[in-house]
Amino acid sequence: MTDSAGIVVLSFLMFIGSLAAGLVPLVCSFSESNLDLVSTFGAGLLVGAALAVIIPEGVNMLFSEKIRGVTVVGQDVEQRNPNLHVYIGASLVFGFIFMMLVDQLSSQRKDSEGSTKKTFTATVGLVVHAAADGIALGAAATTAQKDVEAIVFLAIMLHKAPAAFGLVTFLMHENLVRNTIRRHLFVFSSAAPMAALITFYGLSQEGKATLSSVNGTAIAMLFSAGTFLYVAAVHVLPEIAYGGGSHSSSRDSSRREKNGFTKTELVCLVVGSVLPLFLTMFHGH
Repeated sequence: MTDSAGIVVLSFLMFIGSLAAGLVPLVCSFSESNLDLVSTFGAGLLVGAALAVIIPEGVNMLFSEKIRGVTVVGQDVEQRNPNLHVYIGASLVFGFIFMMLVDQLSSQRKDSEGSTKKTFTATVGLVVHAAADGIALGAAATTAQKDVEAIVFLAIMLHKAPAAFGLVTFLMHENLVRNTIRRHLFVFSSAAPMAALITFYGLSQEGKATLSSVNGTAIAMLFSAGTFLYVAAVHVLPEIAYGGGSHSSSRDSSRREKNGFTKTELVCLVVGSVLPLFLTMFHGH
């Protein structure tokens, strides 16, 4: 399967998986504790994928880039482009800050506006989250490392499925009609696949060629790693551990009294974090 066909297939699977997960609350009930376990494992995968897969791959690509027609690696890169270290830090920080601003702006609007606007901004916030996930997958697909692409896809799906479920649950709590809920879900489910395809074709063709001194794929991967770290550490894990988060209004009162992870959730978090490292242990460049 070619790279182009592969990203199309993964994007389609991502759309169908997110759509299916979001339809579950519309047709049947689902255990809150089981959903939390899936979310916790997915958050662990986001952290592990960012730290053990995406960041090392992005750094390796950045320092192996052909600069002005000359392939340079290691110390030679520093002599020809001493600012590469700045790109690493800046990409990670801006990815983290980007997601933080999305969350904060969405939260402020939800606090000051009515129910209709609140549901709209909740969907917009999650759509931007999903688009950032799509950027990560699209960037990973432009590399020659299929295991990196597979791990990023798995991490995204285990994050998007509970997010789709939570979005629909929240919209149901706000008493939206089912057709409107389905439209919100469709937009959310489409965001990551569209962003993945745009990123893939943009970086693999003319878009990548325009970046003569910096590898565009590496920058995109490092940026997405920053978004992964924010989503896991600030958005998902505190919601599970302490009952907060953007969809807390759809949770029962027992979640607000929770004080940390259960033992099972902690195991899921550790396993999810270590799994990408284990899968790439024998990965070579």
